[in-house]
Amino acid sequence: MKILFFGTAFISKTYLEELHKNRHEIFAVTMSDKPALRGQKLICPAVKVYAAKNNISFIQPEKFTPAVIETITDFAADVGVAVAYGKLIPKSVFNNPKYKTFNIHFSLLPKYRGAAPVQHALCRGETETGISSFYIEEGLDTGNIIVHEKLNISIKDNAETLLNKLIPLGIGVMNKTLNLFRYGKCDAMSQTGDPSFAPPLKKVDGLVDWNKNAYEIYNQFRGLYLWPGICSTVSQGKLAGKRIKFREIEVFDSDSVNKDSGIVYSTEKNKGFTVSCACGRILVVKVQVENKPAVSAWDFIQGRQISVGDHFC
Repeated sequence: MKILFFGTAFISKTYLEELHKNRHEIFAVTMSDKPALRGQKLICPAVKVYAAKNNISFIQPEKFTPAVIETITDFAADVGVAVAYGKLIPKSVFNNPKYKTFNIHFSLLPKYRGAAPVQHALCRGETETGISSFYIEEGLDTGNIIVHEKLNISIKDNAETLLNKLIPLGIGVMNKTLNLFRYGKCDAMSQTGDPSFAPPLKKVDGLVDWNKNAYEIYNQFRGLYLWPGICSTVSQGKLAGKRIKFREIEVFDSDSVNKDSGIVYSTEKNKGFTVSCACGRILVVKVQVENKPAVSAWDFIQGRQISVGDHFC
C-alpha cells in the first residue's frame, strides 16, 4: 500500500520501521529539527533519521502550505497513518488519502484524549488501558474508532514499562487496521462513554502534594517516571531550601492516618526512609538532589543528608 506517514518521536520511528519492513511505499511527514536543550545544535526527529538512512521520502513542513499539500496529493496515498506526530493536521491533508488518515492513540478512547494518555492513566490509578485506531477529524481525538485493543495495567507499571507494552500492541492494531483497508473494509464506530483528557505534562505536575494519600503519590510517581519525575523541597532540615527528586519509591503503609504530612517518619535499614502522607507513608528508595547524581536513599541517610523529623513542603 502507499502510506502517508505522520510521526516525529522515537515511538513514531518504531511504527515507521514496521511499515518499511512490510514493504509499504511510504512518504513521511515529520516535524522540523529542534535546537538541543543548550541551543548548541539542531536535533533531527527520529523519523527523519530513519527515513534518510532507508531512502524513504520525507518532508518537514513548518506549515501545510498549498505547495506542501500539492506534494502530498501527488504521492496519491492509499491511507494516512499518524503516530505521535505532534502537530495538528488540517482537514485538506488528513482527508487526502483514498481511505483518509487514522491515528494510533495510546488509550481506549474516549478516555484520555490528548498528548499524554499513558501518563495520565497511571497518575489516576487506572487498571486497564489499550490502543485505539481512529479516523482523524478536526476535533481532539474525537474520530470514529476502527480498532480497539485492551491491556491490563500492573500496579508495578510505570510510564516506561507501560509504553514498552503498548508499543507492540499498537503495531498490531496498525497492521490490523491496514489489513481492513486492504480488503476494502472501512467501517468505524462512534466513540461511546464520557471523555476524559490528558493534556501535555508540565514540570509543575511533578510537585508532590503530601496532603494526598500514599497511593495517589505513588501513582503520580508511576505516571511521571520518564518526565518530569516527582520532587519536593525540604522546608526543615540540613537541606532546607533544596529540591529533592524521588527516583524510586514504594507504598510502605496505606492505612495510617498522620497528623502531619510531608515529615520524614522513619529510616528503614538498607532500604531508605519513609515520608508521611495524609493517609499512609511512602518508602523513598532512590533520591537525587538538584544538580547532583542520583543515589540510594539508604546511602543518603548514612551521609546524614536527611534525618527523621525533617520536613518537605
